[in-house]
Amino acid sequence: MTRSGGGSAVKEVRVYVEPSCPDHTCVTCSDEAVAVTVVRLLDQDLALVDTGREGREVVSVALVDAGAGDTVLVHAKEAIAVVRKAGPASPENPHR
Repeated sequence: MTRSGGGSAVKEVRVYVEPSCPDHTCVTCSDEAVAVTVVRLLDQDLALVDTGREGREVVSVALVDAGAGDTVLVHAKEAIAVVRKAGPASPENPHR
């Protein structure tokens, strides 16, 4: 696109830069959500989750109503949906 005004031309250039990730797969770049199980709720809308393959991680649950035992979808360390609620409260799962 070229614009002219006052005798000078201004050319607009748009550049797309491919994001780079240090690993082979980057959850944020690939728009992939991963199902994980909430182990326990932490302070500040955080939760310890079991990924099932990578071990345990801390993620944000600020956007969802999740509790211990629930399965949530996580994208970029943010729980974006609850896909399965755990059963009612029990001694092993008092946060239900």
